[in-house]
Amino acid sequence: MTEGGKLIIFSAPSGSGKTTIVKHLLDQPELNLAFSISATSRPRRGKEKNGVNYYFMSVSQFKRHIKDGDFLEWEEVYRDNFYGTLKSEVERLWAEGKNVIFDIDVSGGLRIKRKFPDKTLAVFVKPPSVDELKIRLKKRSTESDDKINMRIAKASVELATAPQFDEIIKNYDLDIALDEAHKLVADFVGAQIPQKED
Repeated sequence: MTEGGKLIIFSAPSGSGKTTIVKHLLDQPELNLAFSISATSRPRRGKEKNGVNYYFMSVSQFKRHIKDGDFLEWEEVYRDNFYGTLKSEVERLWAEGKNVIFDIDVSGGLRIKRKFPDKTLAVFVKPPSVDELKIRLKKRSTESDDKINMRIAKASVELATAPQFDEIIKNYDLDIALDEAHKLVADFVGAQIPQKED
């Protein structure tokens, strides 16, 4: 892979607020960020679009990409439910002169950090508690109770990996978490945060 800009990873248990934080950072022009779209073999939900939310592919297509070594990282999150980062996606964004931001699961995030230790900032977003996580996932009403319980079980395992990340943001108060994330990323990419008008 050709070297390019910086890599910024946000990982967290489902429902911790990492996607909200990543969207906020993408709206800050001085950070020069572009979002890495993951590939997945899971079916689309709601109004999701191919090439916008994810690159949707069949299980067999996904497995072919694994065999061909096309992924920077990939994981079978649940049975036949694959997620991964295509090398071509990161190269495409680097070619545009961008720093690449990821919203990916814990093991994928740590794999990228290991591959590019010097140019990666890996941030773990910590929810207030596992109970709060359960409330947030239920509020979404996108998944069955069984799925939610699977996510909660996975969250306990993921929380144990937090110390392996460069930084941990505790998302108890969203505004504070957004500010903290903005400062961390600005420092890492060497950007000046514009002063807020009073």
